[in-house]
Amino acid sequence: MSLTVVGGLLLLLVAVVIVIYMVRRQPSEEELIHQRIIEYGDREVPASLEEIELSLPFTQRIVLPIFKNVANLVTRFTPANMLETTRHKLELAGRPGNLGAAEFIAIRFFAGAAFGGLSFLLFLRSAPQYRFMFPPLMLLLGFFFPVLWLGSKTRSRQNEIIKALPDALDLLTICVEAGLGFDAAMAKLTEKWDDTLSMEFGRVLQEIQLGKLRREALRGMADRMDVNDVSSFIAAVIQADQLGVSMAKVLRIQADQMRLRRRQRAEEKAQQAPLKMLFPMVFLIFPALFIVLLGPAVLLMMESGVMGVI
Repeated sequence: MSLTVVGGLLLLLVAVVIVIYMVRRQPSEEELIHQRIIEYGDREVPASLEEIELSLPFTQRIVLPIFKNVANLVTRFTPANMLETTRHKLELAGRPGNLGAAEFIAIRFFAGAAFGGLSFLLFLRSAPQYRFMFPPLMLLLGFFFPVLWLGSKTRSRQNEIIKALPDALDLLTICVEAGLGFDAAMAKLTEKWDDTLSMEFGRVLQEIQLGKLRREALRGMADRMDVNDVSSFIAAVIQADQLGVSMAKVLRIQADQMRLRRRQRAEEKAQQAPLKMLFPMVFLIFPALFIVLLGPAVLLMMESGVMGVI
């Protein structure tokens, strides 16, 4: 029975590792093309397309195509509003692993089936009376585990944007006051920095070059971030552009406000620190401190017989 439990846990661990691997290691189309170009350039004799395909890793030749077919099958039975909501959540998280909405939903179903099936097999051998109680809970856990992971990625990305926004506005303000236009200032920001916020500004520039209006591209950037500071900044920029207000003045005011908000957030976190430190101190630090300080005294009292007299 113990071997069955260990085997079930190992299978569950393998399923989790496979899910995480598919989420994190899925290559983008640009990476695949780049790898093929490098491999083709290293050959002295041009190889056929079949040889290039066979030289790819097993995951790219077999696993990922099967997974994409399963994702397409799942998409046929998925409501359109769920696909749109998932697509928006992936945009908020920065599309980790270059995942699409259909692929992410397929990962959710695969994780739920893996968790539920393995837990059913585990309890079928070790505890048959619980085989219909815990597997549904594990199935729900596996189904919602990718959503929790995606939410953590979204929060991490939003925090990164919030931290980088004041410095980015300072750079935009300096560039505009030096005589550059707003689009040129965004290009300079994209050239100097390499983070999430600069990549979003670079995407705005690409959309403008493709013919999209600047205000629409900026609104799309705000929707992809869902950060209040970015939304207020973009609203001010769009309003200044429509009313003909000086862009340098608007950027200066926005930069001052963002620095003030960053200072207020730091003060708020400093006020929350004592409350967050209370629980670790009560449950972890104080017991260990009492054992170190009072332990020798208790041992001496026990050796002297005082504890028995009491």
